[in-house]
Amino acid sequence: MSGSPVTRGPYQNGLRTRREIIASAARIFATYGYAGGSLRQIAGDVGVTPAALARHFDNKEGLLAAVLESWDRETDARIPPDARGISYFYRVLGTIAHNREDRGLVELLLTLSAEASNVDHPARPFIQDRYERVIARGVECLTEARDAGEVLRLDDAAIAAEVRLLYATMDGIQLQWLLNPSIDTLAIFRRSLTATVSRWAGYPVHIPPDALPAAAPRE
Repeated sequence: MSGSPVTRGPYQNGLRTRREIIASAARIFATYGYAGGSLRQIAGDVGVTPAALARHFDNKEGLLAAVLESWDRETDARIPPDARGISYFYRVLGTIAHNREDRGLVELLLTLSAEASNVDHPARPFIQDRYERVIARGVECLTEARDAGEVLRLDDAAIAAEVRLLYATMDGIQLQWLLNPSIDTLAIFRRSLTATVSRWAGYPVHIPPDALPAAAPRE
């Protein structure tokens, strides 16, 4: 009988344990920072010994790398690759909506971003590259919007500054939300994004209803 083999047994258990370790490490690094979170804490949270944890990851830096790779895949998947031009920025609202359901993800991002200002922090290269990739895609999409006549004739320097300002606003409002969960980050960022895109376009714009995934909370 043909067909794909079913993965089971110790291998499948090992994959499940690895995922649990990464999820636990993300929570603990988000709560205590990379320096404050220990492998012993993570092992205890998952219910394995430190030696068992070491079999999956050589050391603490290796575990951090796995956490960051997992986070990178999740965040990249939230904005469709075919979102181009001005529609790309509308899709950013979906990221805000998702983050409201995953506080740990926001804590991890902002904690590691702050810690990575230290030149010796192991997450620094990843955080630097991540920010530059996000900014580069935003610049590319706003440039497309300019060239397609969706927005005013912003020069390249203005486009780069506008994109950085937009993401600084996004991170800032989410930081305030961590301190005060009653803040409606989605409504505030929608308001800010509407004003920003209207200024780019030179006339009032309205964010289309399909900018948010169907399951996302709405105001």
